[in-house]
Amino acid sequence: MQSVHISASPNSPRVVLNSRPAFDVRALILAVLLLVLAPAAMAAESGALLTPLPDQPEAPAFELVGPDERVYRLANFKGQPLIVNFWATWCPPCRAEMPSMQRAWEQLEAEGIGMIAINVGEDAETVQAFLEQVPVSFPLPLDTDSKVTQRWPMRGLPTTFVVAPDGRLVYKATGEREWDDPALLEQVRALKTE
Repeated sequence: MQSVHISASPNSPRVVLNSRPAFDVRALILAVLLLVLAPAAMAAESGALLTPLPDQPEAPAFELVGPDERVYRLANFKGQPLIVNFWATWCPPCRAEMPSMQRAWEQLEAEGIGMIAINVGEDAETVQAFLEQVPVSFPLPLDTDSKVTQRWPMRGLPTTFVVAPDGRLVYKATGEREWDDPALLEQVRALKTE
């Protein structure tokens, strides 16, 4: 990168290019990559596929309608572990993790573990069009006005919570996951025996 100095004299203005870089671009790129990749690498090394929530707050209640016109309530899942995903069709990581969520659901449904993916801010037609491309069989209720989403402790999509059978938020996953990963599923299954 070159810096530019403009010098004006009574006879003629000049532009002088200084070939010395104002900052090291390679160092900047490396720093950004470390900031972005380090948390994921540390999580993978420690085996923490889901982040424990130390204060384990009560899961905010919801009552939402799905594109199938069924009503879904948090209270309907009381007494069983529940995976609650927040997503949108315009979110590439959300779309990318849906097939692994379906594979996980195919394992968990028979075990009495619930899964629900709350769509944030979209309508039934948009979600139905998505389902034609990526078929899933777990519930996809719609939070069209985002009021439910705003009550949950999250900042971006996708964000997923695991709710214990007693209704407490025990785990959180920010960003895309491979939901059928055996180690991740073991964290969820362990809640059944507690």
